[in-house]
Amino acid sequence: MMAIRVAAEPGAARAVALPVLAGAGGPGLPPTAYDLPEDARAEAAELLGDLDGEAGATRVLRRPLRTPGHLLLVPAGSGDEAGWRAAGAAVSRAFEDETSITVAMPVDASPVAVRGLAEGLLLAAYRFSMRDEPAAERDVTVVVGDPAAYAEALATARATADATRLARDLTNTPSSLKNPAWFAAQVVAAAGGRPGLRVAVREPEQLTAEGFGGILTVGAGSASPPRLVELSWQPEGARTHVVLVGKGITFDTGGVSIKPVDAMKLMRKDMGGAAAVVGATLGAAALHLPVRVTALTPLAENLLSGSAFRPGDVVRHYGGVTSETTNSDAEGRLVLADALAYAVARLSPDLVVDLATLTGANAVALGKRTAALYSESDDLAAAVIAAGAEAGEQAWRMPLTADYVEYLGSEVADLYSAPDRGAGSVTAALFLREFVGDWRDRWVHLDMSAPSWSDSADGVLPKGATGWGVRTLLRWLATLPAEPAPRRA
Repeated sequence: MMAIRVAAEPGAARAVALPVLAGAGGPGLPPTAYDLPEDARAEAAELLGDLDGEAGATRVLRRPLRTPGHLLLVPAGSGDEAGWRAAGAAVSRAFEDETSITVAMPVDASPVAVRGLAEGLLLAAYRFSMRDEPAAERDVTVVVGDPAAYAEALATARATADATRLARDLTNTPSSLKNPAWFAAQVVAAAGGRPGLRVAVREPEQLTAEGFGGILTVGAGSASPPRLVELSWQPEGARTHVVLVGKGITFDTGGVSIKPVDAMKLMRKDMGGAAAVVGATLGAAALHLPVRVTALTPLAENLLSGSAFRPGDVVRHYGGVTSETTNSDAEGRLVLADALAYAVARLSPDLVVDLATLTGANAVALGKRTAALYSESDDLAAAVIAAGAEAGEQAWRMPLTADYVEYLGSEVADLYSAPDRGAGSVTAALFLREFVGDWRDRWVHLDMSAPSWSDSADGVLPKGATGWGVRTLLRWLATLPAEPAPRRA
């Protein structure tokens, strides 16, 4: 656990971090709001030659029996938000064993710098454990000239980190606890009757009555029945309405098309999209963003049993479209199809974004750190990618290739769910596009399986669930007006 405050005085911390900024003459120590003793500043200056100014690199100077006892030089690059975020993460990791830390900010630091630093500190401090042991408390004082000028930036960083932490916790939780009912209960508890937030949970009987065939089909093989959670943030006066849809497969064996053991070990993360849209919606409420947001999380366990669905089965989705299930390990698109069809038919949103740990093809094309983005709108795609870049989450736009639409043709249903003809991420996106109808030019699909999980701690990323997408969505939502833009003819 980490508590951060901005203050004009450093407090009693023995561990002090000094920012280093890149300049024309090489890395340098800017004047700071913390009056560092002259001997400490002189010693710090001597270490500058060992730094190349790359954001996140550090040098530690230990000063036994003196104050401060530990001095950390931490480059913030050129001083943009990404540099400060990397610096914050580096401070958090370098001072893991310190209970009290001071960060001396430059006298001319902007609120953006403090936001970046605080996000880096908080995101890198995240740990997940099921052990019954108290989390170590760490206090960080960020020394600035006028604390009041940075209060909003710090509050924004906290809300963003809290939303990301929730998404990480939900994704990291083992599937021995995490089934659809458990996830739904966590959303209800997190919303907690807060003003402007509402939660509705559809259970199997209601899903059956309303025709959510994809969700019911995928969940049919499990003793833990499926759910559809609808979480809404409705601020007073907001007219722009965004629907966020997140894939929520709480464990994925692959079903009849069973996965190899190694591919199954981390399938507790297959609800990372659902975790991200819940975190982002709760974050929007915490930040009082003036935009109506609805998160839909279709939840199911894809298990193998006598009642599990089979390749070749035909599913009737919400709204009546049918799909032939060519591969039971391509289950995510079946539950998403229901939620997307419901969103456009019943909620009439201005914009729709879905996030899903959908395909391994995403990682083959773009590696472990970048999500694949699909959209027919140049403006919408650019806005989401730009928001991700500001937040420190990468996405790359991929083509909705017209030549591949014919791969979706089935002889017995409206669509094949998973054509086995290559371009797996693209054809998955084309399948989902069939369920957004007239919202095609107002829809974004993010295939984020690879960046939803990190194999090692690095910068702001912990080992394990990353909460990918929460920060991108919050940045993007913050750019939207309360009134929707008129549609182009």
